[in-house]
Amino acid sequence: MTEKPLMILDQHFRQLEELFGPETFDALSGLCRIEGGRNWPMDPARVDGLIDEAAFYVAAFPELSAGQIGRAKKLRAVMEVAGAINEGLAYDACFDRGVEVLSCAPGFRQSVAEMTLAMALAGGRGLVREHEAFRSGAERWLDDRPETDFTLYGATVGYIGFGQIARECARLMAPFAPEVLVFDPFLREAGPGVELCDLETLVARARVVVMAAVPSEETRNLLNADLVGKLREGALVIVISRAWCVDFPALVAAAEAGRITLATDVFPGEPLRRDDPLRKASNVILSPHRAAAVPGGRQLIGEMVLHDVQAILDGRTERQMKLANREQVASLVAAQKSIRS
Repeated sequence: MTEKPLMILDQHFRQLEELFGPETFDALSGLCRIEGGRNWPMDPARVDGLIDEAAFYVAAFPELSAGQIGRAKKLRAVMEVAGAINEGLAYDACFDRGVEVLSCAPGFRQSVAEMTLAMALAGGRGLVREHEAFRSGAERWLDDRPETDFTLYGATVGYIGFGQIARECARLMAPFAPEVLVFDPFLREAGPGVELCDLETLVARARVVVMAAVPSEETRNLLNADLVGKLREGALVIVISRAWCVDFPALVAAAEAGRITLATDVFPGEPLRRDDPLRKASNVILSPHRAAAVPGGRQLIGEMVLHDVQAILDGRTERQMKLANREQVASLVAAQKSIRS
């Protein structure tokens, strides 16, 4: 009987049950001999002792030196399950050795897209505003609010970045038959019913602007103060990727001035200070970085890990996780380092 390949599973800070449903974990255990898989961090010395024999290294924050990768002759893939490419891994050594580096970022697409849709509906229909007005007896019964409210049916929705989360958002919003605009310099075409355009055109035309760009050195402050000033009156801006990608103070100021509504799941500093004036700002919808925080909301990640492990063992090339490449990884790492600091 052929011995199962070894998987080092050091998923903490993620909980095992957060990532893997029972059937998925059983199937993964059928493919690999798993070391780790506990809801506390693995001792780095244990990882070092196992790496020579490991075929797969799955971790929230993978940390391997060039020397360790050089020793890991059986290593096929490093899979991160935090959601971003972080420092700590000798990426060039992986690329030189042909070790795949895979990110779980696409595994958030369902839960985050669902939250984006919820924010679009709540923002467009003034749900949060009227809820708060009820508390002070100032609700407006049977009253249209054309200065702020709108329907998603036929609305112009613009996506800044059109990766898997944004594409899933577009799929969920398709029944509303919106006009879809996309700014994404990495794309030459985005599929039927989608108009690629420059960023100035997008902010001038879109009633809903979804910031879904991946944080990198190139996307820092992508929606800058000048572009915020060019947003159409009454626009709803949804920040669902990272505050890194927007001029956050400019967006808050535009919301306070009544020009736009801001809905955000992320902030420049987290958690938000108890005395931060944003907590009392007008025309904002605030969510404490929990777009993916729903029971089962991250278990797609475990399914993707299982799929890609099976594909690698079968010699198939398709991957559900996102394959990192040498040209982009330094920019992604630098952005995450700055965000954390």
